[in-house]
Amino acid sequence: MTVIRPCRFEECPAVLALWERAGAIPSPTDTLEELMRLVRAHGDGFLVAIQQGAVVGSVIGGWDGWRGNIYRLAVAPEARRRGLARKLVHEAERVLTTKGARRMSALVERHEAHAVGFWDALAERGWQRDERMTRYIKTGA
Repeated sequence: MTVIRPCRFEECPAVLALWERAGAIPSPTDTLEELMRLVRAHGDGFLVAIQQGAVVGSVIGGWDGWRGNIYRLAVAPEARRRGLARKLVHEAERVLTTKGARRMSALVERHEAHAVGFWDALAERGWQRDERMTRYIKTGA
């Protein structure tokens, strides 16, 4: 049985290990300190999937007061192809909707074909690509 719930402080190292095992593209915020800050400040949107006491999935549903954003959807290789990613997205959507989100976006690595395919498959749930946008980022201060 899988339980999806907010991440706990003591699970942050396991989430970092999951992201590495799942092949997530590393980012400057992939640190224990940053994840613990996220749990402390916005823990209800930082969700994990637990199976037999182990973290096998994660998703971050961020709310900025204007739009919901979904980040870091990851599922352990041994837990894939069982609908877990869809369940994580559904739960993140539920949390964001509860906060007032009427519009959501998901950041997806364009060259990760499996990730793009996953999100394309969610078209029946209303998710669609926005070809009008290009993302710009700034790291550091």
